[in-house]
Amino acid sequence: MKSYFIELKEGINISLRAIRANKMRAILTTLGIIIGIVAVTTMSTAIVGLRQAFINSISSFGSDVLYVDKFDWLGGHDWHSMRNRKNITFEQYEKLRNTLSSYSAMAPNLRSFGAKVKYAQKSTDATMIYGTTEDYVKTANLVVDKGRFLNSMDVKSGRKVCVVGTDIADALFPREDPVNKEIKVGGMPMTIIGVLQKQGSGLFGGFSPDGQIIMPLKTFENSVGKFRSNLRIDIKVSDQNRINETRDEVIAIMRAIRKVPLDKPNDFAVNQQEAFKELYDKTVGVVGIAGLFITALALFVGSIGIMNIMFVSVTERTKEIGIRKAIGAKTWSILTQFLSEAIIICLFGGIVGLMISFPLSLVINQFLPTAMPLDIVIISLLISAFVGVVSGFLPAYKASKLDPVEALRYE
Repeated sequence: MKSYFIELKEGINISLRAIRANKMRAILTTLGIIIGIVAVTTMSTAIVGLRQAFINSISSFGSDVLYVDKFDWLGGHDWHSMRNRKNITFEQYEKLRNTLSSYSAMAPNLRSFGAKVKYAQKSTDATMIYGTTEDYVKTANLVVDKGRFLNSMDVKSGRKVCVVGTDIADALFPREDPVNKEIKVGGMPMTIIGVLQKQGSGLFGGFSPDGQIIMPLKTFENSVGKFRSNLRIDIKVSDQNRINETRDEVIAIMRAIRKVPLDKPNDFAVNQQEAFKELYDKTVGVVGIAGLFITALALFVGSIGIMNIMFVSVTERTKEIGIRKAIGAKTWSILTQFLSEAIIICLFGGIVGLMISFPLSLVINQFLPTAMPLDIVIISLLISAFVGVVSGFLPAYKASKLDPVEALRYE
């Protein structure tokens, strides 16, 4: 066993000396591997970063929350048929709330995209305005940073109060406490009773949750949402492990409430965060397959180049191989020598590729979210070593099978 490690060490040392003796050839040989590793790591960091950003952007749609809506978020039906469905009403929400066997919170809400918000001489735009109840703080997983959220008295009496996101508070009150200040939302005077904790911008700079305004449902109906009549019902389940059972129960109850005939499909949708993830993974999966094909092509070209150079190296060092065999070097020792040389060249290419892809991912991060976890680095190095084994095996095998007498005669 000791002699095995000695010969292995000697073979690796000979490989390193051969690489140092032909530095330029080794560098040019690794170009294909470098390009392949840069491609695979850059693509992987982009996919990982985009997925994380996507998950963060839909985190407000809690994984334990069901959304009863007139529209299927993923377009399961054509838009025209969904638009013609009957609106979900507040009365239907009350019947569902009184009938559903188990839930931890249920909040009806109406929504409006944006409105001008003013305070004194300052103004800004709200990205989204919600009219809802006190349970919305639970169904939307919100945290109040200053003041308080809506309570039952605010909702029942339709008080002109609201809770705002940090973008609204920072824009209108850069040096003041916004709580108890009166603002105008779409021309309607409202008193701020709370400011939400910062949540961060949406995916690709989409609708930021920090620009939202939340007010009692009646207040919304009497002000910015006069023409909004389709209610959405958000239901936070008691047990996330039983979310599918709860979903089935919600569907059964809503069909009964809306008097849907047995032979007819649902005229409503029960949406979930998980559906977004599945759709996203399918979409990114197609992109990933295309990217992997391009990467595999680059690595294949690189491996062909390395194999060619290794055959040249074996031919150039035929006499050296004959001498080593003549003084007792075993077949596996010669095989290991040339195989390790190919692996070292590929690992060098993999390391250089990582050194290029890391700053490249930082540049891409200015436009698209990226992330380079440790497992991507490890996988890239393993791919490099694998390419080295594949591309170096045939030349190494040829070298190990050379006849020492014929090798010594080679000119």
